Amino acid sequence: MSDLEVRQLRYFVAVAEELHFGRAAERLGMAQPPLSRAIRELERQLGVRLLDRTTRQVTLTPAGTVLLRDAHTVLDAVTAAGRRAQHAGQPSPSLRLALKADYDAGLLPRIIAAYEREDAAVPVELMMCGRGEQDRALREGRADVALVPTPFDDRGLDHEVLVTEPRLVALAADDPLAARTQLRLADMAGRKLPDGSPAEGGVTQAPPEPVGRPLTDFAQIFNMIELGNVIWYVPLSVARRHARPAIAYRPVADLPPTTLVVAWPANSHAPAVAAFVRAATAVAEHEVRAALPAAT
Repeated sequence: MSDLEVRQLRYFVAVAEELHFGRAAERLGMAQPPLSRAIRELERQLGVRLLDRTTRQVTLTPAGTVLLRDAHTVLDAVTAAGRRAQHAGQPSPSLRLALKADYDAGLLPRIIAAYEREDAAVPVELMMCGRGEQDRALREGRADVALVPTPFDDRGLDHEVLVTEPRLVALAADDPLAARTQLRLADMAGRKLPDGSPAEGGVTQAPPEPVGRPLTDFAQIFNMIELGNVIWYVPLSVARRHARPAIAYRPVADLPPTTLVVAWPANSHAPAVAAFVRAATAVAEHEVRAALPAAT
């Protein structure tokens, strides 16, 4: 078997996702006959059937399903390599840091200050992301390092744990639940989270599909909480940073804590990334040590 080409994988992915040669050809900007020939040549080259074709439909074989999964990984890696090379070739180097606004456990200013004292430090370029976007930005080569709350998709990434902190429920101050000092997830039945999912489900590894238009802006979310339209689970550091008279923060006994990690591509050997990771872990260790007397 000869080596596969990126072009062949792109052709196959288009057909495998569309399950229609005509739509795949249109998506690729080419005619259908050469696309069909390319897929047949790919099957001949691999010695396996990737697609079952009838006059009515196109379906993936078990071999095709495996190749589709791995092809996505390969194509993402190729795209990321190109982006990283373009970034490295810029006349003014920078470190692209992906993070979600306020989800830094209050450590970001100290981490950047410590990082700037490192010999390998370069200017930091902040990339603000939505939930679940940081790990994708790393894999796609759009970011060099990220501060990520768990859970997250760590495929192809290395990470170091920084801090773990409890999550609280943010709800309207006049909500009947706000009068209680201790709550459980079951008490949230009938309420919704900002993404439209049922609040009693807590926080899951795979976020549910949003119901209606999800809320993403902090100010908008807090306004909706004040009106009693949604509730939200936030880390303790976010609750401290966003104290509002019309919002109450309460502990939820069976709500798992959140852990903040610093993550980077597993194949990264950039001195600036290593310097940032050192700075982040050193600041976090100091934070944990400082909190020990109070915890005791």
